[in-house]
Amino acid sequence: MFLIFLRSLVFNVLFYAVLVCLAIVALPTFALPPRAMLTVAEWWAKATLVLMRVVCNIKVEFRGVENIPEGPLLIVAKHQSFWETFVLPGFFNRPIFILKRQLMQIPVFGQFLVKTGMIAIDRNAGVKALLDMTRRAREAVRSGRQLVIFPEGTRRAPGAPPDYKTGFAQIYSSCGVPCLPIALNSGLFWPRRTFMRYPGTLVVEFLEPLPPGLPKDEFLSRVQTVIEDATGRLVEAGRKEQEQLIGSAPSYAPTSG
Repeated sequence: MFLIFLRSLVFNVLFYAVLVCLAIVALPTFALPPRAMLTVAEWWAKATLVLMRVVCNIKVEFRGVENIPEGPLLIVAKHQSFWETFVLPGFFNRPIFILKRQLMQIPVFGQFLVKTGMIAIDRNAGVKALLDMTRRAREAVRSGRQLVIFPEGTRRAPGAPPDYKTGFAQIYSSCGVPCLPIALNSGLFWPRRTFMRYPGTLVVEFLEPLPPGLPKDEFLSRVQTVIEDATGRLVEAGRKEQEQLIGSAPSYAPTSG
C-alpha cells in the first residue's frame, strides 16, 4: 500500500503541474472561439490518461463508443469521481454541462465555464431554477450541442444506493432528442475525498441510446435500470481485479457527496 501512496503522491503533483501549465497556455483562448478552449481541456484529459497509466497503473477502457449518436443529444452519466467531468467531454460535439452555480465563482475556472456556455443552476431556487435550466438546456441542444447530465446531482461512491433526481426527465421531454446512458466504475480508481489513486482497469461504457418521446415515468425507470445494472457489473469486475492486484479492494463509504 505504501507504493500506491507514493505513486498517488507523484501522480497528483504531476497532474496539477500539467493543469497549471495548460491553464497558462489557455489564457489566450479567452479571446478566441470556445472551441479553442475546449481543445486545451482535451489536451489535459489526454495527458491525465497517460499519467494514470504510467504512474498509477490505471488502464482505461472506453466501450460502446459506436453507440454515440451524432447531432443533438442528451447524455446521462453515472457520477462517481471528478475524473469523468473532464474526460467525457472529449467524446462529444461541443459538450455542455449542467453544474452548480458556485463553480462559476472560482477564479479563471469559472470564466472558462462561462466562456464555453455551461449551464449553472442555483439548487436553492426551486421550481424557478428548474424551469430556467430546462429552457437553457433546450436552446443549447436545439442549436446542435450535446448536453451532459449527472442525474444524481453529485458523486456517489461505488456501492452507494442510487439517488436519481427527476429534473433531467423534464429536460429529456422538453428537448425531444435521443438519450445516451453511460455507466462507469471510476470511483474505484479515482475516489472522492482522497488523493489516493488505485490500480486496475477503469471502464466507461456507452450504452444503447434511448429514443426521444418516451413517457416520463418509463424514461426514468429505463435510464436508472440500464445505468445501475451496467455500473454494478463494472464495479464488481473492478473490485475483483483490485483484489488480485493489491490483495484487497479498497473500501468506500456508500454515501453521497
